[in-house]
Amino acid sequence: MFGDNLLPLLLLALGGALAVGTALALIKPPQNPKDGSLAKPPLGRSLVQIVIGSIAAVWALVTMLT
Repeated sequence: MFGDNLLPLLLLALGGALAVGTALALIKPPQNPKDGSLAKPPLGRSLVQIVIGSIAAVWALVTMLT
């Protein structure tokens, strides 16, 4: 069904989810965090996850377009 594009599609989905999900967690943290969880995600780790997810998504897009 997907042929040669299966791996780039999976990489695009995972990288995009990592980048977008982490960015949304930074923009709007949970209003009522559960006991033992952080009120806001750590900024440094979140930025690293956004960068890694963005690189993976862009890499997948370039692979699919070439």
